[in-house]
Amino acid sequence: MKNFNQPKALYIFILIFFSALSCGKKTGDDNLTELKGGIKGGGIFIANELENIRSLDPVGINDVVSHHVAHQIYDLLIDLDTNLQLRPMLAKTWEISPDGLTYTFHLRNDVFFHDNACFPGGKGRKFIASDVEYSFRRILDPRTGSLGFDFYKNYVEGAKEFNEEISRSTAEKREPKLTEITGFKAVDDTTFRIRLKKAFAPFIYYMVQGFTYIVPKEAVEKYGKDFFQNPVGTGPFVFQNWTPDLEINMTKNPNYWDKDEHGNQLPYLAGVKFRFIKDLSQQLLEFRNGNIHESYRIPNELFKTIVNDDKTLTPEYSNFTVQRKTALSTQYYGFLVTSKTFQDVKVRQAFNYAIDREKILKFVLQGSATDPAIYGMVPPVMPNFNAKSIKGYNFDLAKARQLMSDAGYPGGKGFPEVTLNINEGGGRNTQIAEAIQDMLKEIGVTVKLQLLQFAQHLDNIDAGRSDFYRLGWNADYPDPETFLNLFYGKNVPPNPKDVSPINSFRYTNPKYDELFEKAISTVDVSERNRLYAEAEQIAVNDAVCLFIYYDEDWRLVQSFVRGFALDPMHRVNMRYTWFDK
Repeated sequence: MKNFNQPKALYIFILIFFSALSCGKKTGDDNLTELKGGIKGGGIFIANELENIRSLDPVGINDVVSHHVAHQIYDLLIDLDTNLQLRPMLAKTWEISPDGLTYTFHLRNDVFFHDNACFPGGKGRKFIASDVEYSFRRILDPRTGSLGFDFYKNYVEGAKEFNEEISRSTAEKREPKLTEITGFKAVDDTTFRIRLKKAFAPFIYYMVQGFTYIVPKEAVEKYGKDFFQNPVGTGPFVFQNWTPDLEINMTKNPNYWDKDEHGNQLPYLAGVKFRFIKDLSQQLLEFRNGNIHESYRIPNELFKTIVNDDKTLTPEYSNFTVQRKTALSTQYYGFLVTSKTFQDVKVRQAFNYAIDREKILKFVLQGSATDPAIYGMVPPVMPNFNAKSIKGYNFDLAKARQLMSDAGYPGGKGFPEVTLNINEGGGRNTQIAEAIQDMLKEIGVTVKLQLLQFAQHLDNIDAGRSDFYRLGWNADYPDPETFLNLFYGKNVPPNPKDVSPINSFRYTNPKYDELFEKAISTVDVSERNRLYAEAEQIAVNDAVCLFIYYDEDWRLVQSFVRGFALDPMHRVNMRYTWFDK
């Protein structure tokens, strides 16, 4: 899942100002009620996101910011807990056939959609299996603008045929001859079945992607192209309003189906507000004043004043709670390998050898990340995978210069100026970009930085309009495939004008694809991971992107907040969050 990192703190006076601050009043946490098990209900949790969301229509969600908001509104068939283990949600149980081709989900029969004007009398109706079929069909329908089709097209029976027929019929302005997908079937009201064309071992994890949130047909039809900002789901919170760039408000779903171990109905909170403060120092200031309940990320320039060398909080911040997780996340710069600038592998390798990643971690990130990305795309904390077996790129300036010369650009002579696209606001993005800009000068390369708003940045990358771009990838699930799928050649559309939201490098290598396909059809985990590693080494040798660092997540939380866990994939789940006051 595409991630963003945070904006830069520009205000030096904050260093002085913070020393005079004390915690202000906490917002939205009054009028709490006692629940079973010593838990308290009520209060409005106020979170902040550092970028605007892209969409609240599930088929348009492939970024972490949109996912954080949508996860409070919608439910999945199955989800991941904070230990990244699969857990039932709308599906009570599921089975996978011995041949790995059929997935059968047995659904709950006590779930209702949110009350909304799209339903008769405004009363939310009961959720049934045909809602799952409808929601999954939208992922494959090009008319929805889906960003998820590429994940399913090679595996789900009938997916590609359905998509192609809808595209043809739309172009020819006629009704489609194919309206169903054989691989998605509502067997009855409480049973949904998926059929695959070939075994794909990690497929069960596709059920935890944001694309698979369940939506009602009535809401999509009522709100049409505006459904992305009028979401209706079955989740713990009901969407109320959205003021772009400012805030999104939700209230507790009084009819939510889930209960905790004590019998309390979830969620505990009365509501949730997401704010969109773009500056990280301003976010921290608002947190210190008690106006928001969490502050994700710590400004690089303030890191040493907030965190001790032993990873505890300094005395000034000791009245807050710090959460830290080594993230299943890799930060990189992507090369559009089909572009004239980066079609030569020697150039891409030269860029990788020219970067002193240790220096970036020490002097730019101030120790707030975990490791330099000297291996590959899969982070070393991936369970059961030996990421350190991959031979990546250490800093070697002489080798970088030689490669540029071998590519026909001795001392960088004749190499064009490169534009590096990063999302607007910068933050570590800008600080790192400036450091890499200086490092690439050492091999004669001039880099110009272009800052864009996150949604526009992603649109340009997906459309192949960015030759060189900053991006990060958060794991969608704990399997190397979630990273290595980015290099799979069959995710590149035949038409270069079509969007390529997964393999945005537009990289193809038949040998990589052969090993990747063999891996994903292998049930044995150790053998699958061995094949993954062999495939990944090919992509790393081809220097498909500029690997920078493996991330570490830091979050400050108000001391009275409970049940707001930070997991290695930075999934945000407020179903169990409550205020202990």
